[in-house]
Amino acid sequence: MRLALFQPDMPQNTGTMLRLGACVDVEVDIIEPCGFDERALRRYGMDYLELVKYRRHNSWDDFCSYAYGHPEEYGRIILLTTKSPLPYYNFEFRPNDVLLVGRESAGVQFGRRPADHSDDGSRALDQRGGFRHHGFGRGAAADAYVSGKIGNLTKK
Repeated sequence: MRLALFQPDMPQNTGTMLRLGACVDVEVDIIEPCGFDERALRRYGMDYLELVKYRRHNSWDDFCSYAYGHPEEYGRIILLTTKSPLPYYNFEFRPNDVLLVGRESAGVQFGRRPADHSDDGSRALDQRGGFRHHGFGRGAAADAYVSGKIGNLTKK
């Protein structure tokens, strides 16, 4: 399983996702442009940046080209959103799925959703109605963890 961050705005959240990736041995993709510079990424990624495997992509199209050129690493692209009718816990994840989280301020822009490039669609982040998500990094981490498919975590 991989985590992909679509044009993240906040270096704190990106740092959280990178630290999560390091701790549970999950690779992370960062899809540019980001709302912060390299210095901020290093600050919030801390010394975990040396431990996590992550790849930066110049754009959504670059990410898709790379992903579809490496099907052994990149399977279905699953958008985690609060707007999908199908909750993640009713979905069967696969080991090479990519969990895509949108930009904190705008999500994944219309016309750039995974369904435009695949038949995989989206899965809902679990929470009470009427709220924005409780946290970009925490939400994706919780959903990935509950799916029971994160990297080597389930093999130990």
